[in-house]
Amino acid sequence: MKKIALSSLVAVMAVSAANAANVIDGNPLYMPKQGHFYSVTDVASHTEFNTPWALGEEFGYGITDRLTVALSTVAMENNAFDNAAWGETRLGLVYRPLSMCGWKLDLLGAYAVDRVWEDREAFLDEDFTRYTWTAGVRGGFVTSRFTFAGKALFNYENTESFNWDESRGQRGVHSLVFGVDGQYVIDSNWNLVAGAEYTGYTDKEWYGVPGAKVKNAGTWEGVFGVNYNIDTTKYVGVYVNGSLNHQGGDDNNKWDWDNGFGFGAKFGIDF
Repeated sequence: MKKIALSSLVAVMAVSAANAANVIDGNPLYMPKQGHFYSVTDVASHTEFNTPWALGEEFGYGITDRLTVALSTVAMENNAFDNAAWGETRLGLVYRPLSMCGWKLDLLGAYAVDRVWEDREAFLDEDFTRYTWTAGVRGGFVTSRFTFAGKALFNYENTESFNWDESRGQRGVHSLVFGVDGQYVIDSNWNLVAGAEYTGYTDKEWYGVPGAKVKNAGTWEGVFGVNYNIDTTKYVGVYVNGSLNHQGGDDNNKWDWDNGFGFGAKFGIDF
C-alpha cells in the first residue's frame, strides 16, 4: 500500500496572535478571510520508484470569514514515468460555527471523483472511477506559539455519485478517519508541523473481491514538516511521511510498515 501523501495531514495555513486569519504558513486550522483566495501547490515522491512523483493543487476562496469553498486535484506518474494519471478531484466546503478565545470548530463536507483519467483508459472510465462523499468535523486551539487540532470524518464511496441503494448489488465502501495535527512556531520565519491520521474501514468484505473477508482493516499515516515564511502571504515547506497498514484479511492479519517513505515540498500563497 505504498502511496504518496500530498501533505493532507499538515493542511494549509497559519496563525499569529495579531493576525490569525490570513498569515499563511502551514497551520491546520487556517481559513481565508472573506474575499481572499488561497493556493497550495504540492509536489511529492516516494523512495519506492514505482510511484515517482505526484503534483497536487488546492485552490480555495473565503465566501465569508466563516465559510470557505475549495477545489483540489492531483496528477501523478507511475511505473518509471511511463503511465500518467489524473487522480482524485475534490470539491469541499468548510463552515466555522465557533471561533472564540483561540478555540475553533469547523464543519466539513466534500464530494470527490477518483480516478478522473489514466493513461490507456477513457476519461471517467466507469470500470475504474469511484465517487466519495465526506462529512465530518475538525477543531482545536490556536495561540501565537502553537496550534493543536483534531478531526473526525466519515467517507462513503461507490461506483456512482448517488448509488446509495446497496440492495441493487453495488456495495459501497465505508470508512472513518481520525486525525491530530499540530504546529509549533519557532519565530516569524520558521515553524514545525506534524500530524497522525488513522483511516479505518468498517466493511466486512473488500470491494470487488467477493468473499474476501476483512476485519479492522486500516492505515496509520504520520507526517512531519518544516515551513519557512517568505512573508505573511507566502510560504514554502518540506515534509516526510510514512504509513503503517493493516489489510485485515485472514492471510494478512497484522500491521506492516510500507517500504520506504514519502517526501515532498509545497508552496502556499494568500491573495
